[in-house]
Amino acid sequence: MKRDFLTVKDLSADELIAIINRAFELKSGKDASACPLIGKSIGLYFEKASTRTRISFQTGIYQLGAQAIYINPNELQLGRGETIEDTAKVLSRYLQGFVIRAYSHKKIEKFAENATIPIINALTDLHHPCQALADVMTIKEKKKRLKGVRLAYVGDGNNVANSLIEAASLAEIDFVLACPKGYEPDSRIYKTACSNGAKIDVLSDPKAAVKDADVVYTDVWVSMGQEKEAEKKKKAFKGYQLNKGLLSIAKPDAIVMHCLPAHRGEEITDEVIDSPQSVVFDQAENRLHTQKALLEMLIK
Repeated sequence: MKRDFLTVKDLSADELIAIINRAFELKSGKDASACPLIGKSIGLYFEKASTRTRISFQTGIYQLGAQAIYINPNELQLGRGETIEDTAKVLSRYLQGFVIRAYSHKKIEKFAENATIPIINALTDLHHPCQALADVMTIKEKKKRLKGVRLAYVGDGNNVANSLIEAASLAEIDFVLACPKGYEPDSRIYKTACSNGAKIDVLSDPKAAVKDADVVYTDVWVSMGQEKEAEKKKKAFKGYQLNKGLLSIAKPDAIVMHCLPAHRGEEITDEVIDSPQSVVFDQAENRLHTQKALLEMLIK
């Protein structure tokens, strides 16, 4: 039976930890010569620009022995009126997996409903689950534990924040978010996590969120597709910048995370992102290892 990875909650807690553990093995070089997906073909369909997601998936697919087929949205008949349903059914006859970055989460859900191969969410307006896998791995790598770690997120309650809520819930991370009023994470995702016993708090005060944090995380204030709201959002997020002053409220050994790309001088300062406490490039590298572990699990 095929499985999709559209949100972090598509995994159980045990599966999340298994992916993280396997990612550590892959990063260490264990089974470096193994090609478990040899002879497979995996499609990559990106409606939005991508650096880390696309390159890490293409590299990982190659390292696992499979072929990555990049598909430009303008090259498919979808742009000329063919339905998602028909496209998903046809691609299922050629490929063994399909990685999609799309604006609409409903679009990727429709692909999954009609495909007979695993569909992997490479980012939508609502979720960024592959990023969350790398984030959990990075926290475990740097803090040597997950349960009880205090993770503070400062900024927009966007797709990254939504996926972190689900990941924190599974990994038993204590997660607190500081977002301006009106920019909180999706209430359905937050309420579901809390109802399952997760320690998730949504505040408006960045200082209260960051106090005694083990991990301080931020993301861009203006996500792809929100450019028309840029000035409005920049005004709303004044005071939410991750700078040296805010970081000083966290624990002395707190690490700094950002999913990148960063708008330096807006949500984070050069002084912080380039500091010894920053692990953003380890975090970026870990996209490769966690996605390889995910592909191993899903592609049969």
